[in-house]
Amino acid sequence: MSGKLQGNIVVTGSNRGIGLELVRQLAQQVKEEETHLYACCREPEGSRAQTLRELAAQHPGKISIIRLDISDEESISAAVQAVSEHIGDGGLNLLINNAAINKPASPAPLSATEKKHMMDVYETNVVGPFLLAKMFLPLLQRAAERDSPENNKGDTMSCRRSAIINISTLISSIEKCPESFSVAQMYPYRTSKAALNMLTRCQAEDFRTHNILVTAVHPGWVQTEMGGDQAPLTTQDSVRGMLSVMVSFSNKDCGRLLDWQGGTIPW
Repeated sequence: MSGKLQGNIVVTGSNRGIGLELVRQLAQQVKEEETHLYACCREPEGSRAQTLRELAAQHPGKISIIRLDISDEESISAAVQAVSEHIGDGGLNLLINNAAINKPASPAPLSATEKKHMMDVYETNVVGPFLLAKMFLPLLQRAAERDSPENNKGDTMSCRRSAIINISTLISSIEKCPESFSVAQMYPYRTSKAALNMLTRCQAEDFRTHNILVTAVHPGWVQTEMGGDQAPLTTQDSVRGMLSVMVSFSNKDCGRLLDWQGGTIPW
């Protein structure tokens, strides 16, 4: 790793799985005075956030737990306001849109999938990240302006300056769909993540003028509640890989779908 991520960082879905491990490894890597982590989850006081609360206690002054229901616009607005009040003039350096749901339970064939599943998954996996990026844009712009290089030659975008990372998936790839469809149809999840990829591409074009990097990342098939016990990757290895490639992202990576090792995934 050529460097480490730093500044003000927001991670959604941080009470378990990949999100929790992202907060854990970021907290371990960075110096307190350089970084503050905003760990977002639906129920900060609930039993499912116990490990996150313990992690925050191990790093006093470095982690703030923020209430956020990614499917609720008022909750998103309140979370953005809470982060904004804490950040002040500093700006937001990195937004990691990790929170996501999968309905119905895998393999989620057509026969088990209903309209409500499609709508719920789209609202959480696509509309939520869309609204977060829209509402956080002023803070992302502020960070990009504060950390502006002395000249505009070469790379002007990075995850250390101002960026949005959307956690996507290999099975969002339209080209690669035939390779895995027979074992995991997952209509709502696949289509929502394909839409997230397009959101990533649109925002990459839109925010490029502000020098804000937007990239989608596949974390691998990971041993989480969603990924299952048969997955080959631990959350530790997945997150270690993602952070290693994220710190190297530059202009050339804006608007792409990459995996946790930096490899390109076709749309």
